Amino acid sequence: MELENTFLSEVTQSQSVSGKEDYDMLDSIEAREIFDLICSINDPEYPLTLEELNVVEQVRIQVRDPESTVAFTPTIPHCNMATLIGLSIKVKLLRSLPQRFKIDVHITPRTHAAEHALNKQLADKEPVAASLENMHLLEVVNQCLSSCS
Repeated sequence: MELENTFLSEVTQSQSVSGKEDYDMLDSIEAREIFDLICSINDPEYPLTLEELNVVEQVRIQVRDPESTVAFTPTIPHCNMATLIGLSIKVKLLRSLPQRFKIDVHITPRTHAAEHALNKQLADKEPVAASLENMHLLEVVNQCLSSCS
């Protein structure tokens, strides 16, 4: 009887250790999950979603847990809403994912005239934080996210 209790104790300890590993695995993410979070974001200019306009596509999402990249393609090379679209994607993911995930949101290479400047702006935490303190801009971002569940 004592031997059985020892065995059960070892199994229980083993399960609790592997349970922690299972928890970490449950906390991983796939490209499809990220896509599902951002596909229904409304375009700030057109009455369509980013998916409907092909601004976001699952193939442009790269996951290397915990760091991931999301590339988006503006509708035209001089799209004046590209920063707002990128900010909306970034805000949606910041609100939806656990803090341990680091998401880089940028414009698909060679799809916007000001690609370098816009990517630099989206990658810099200070301008993003400052943008979110602007109540008017935050209201516009929230409108883009309004249909998101």
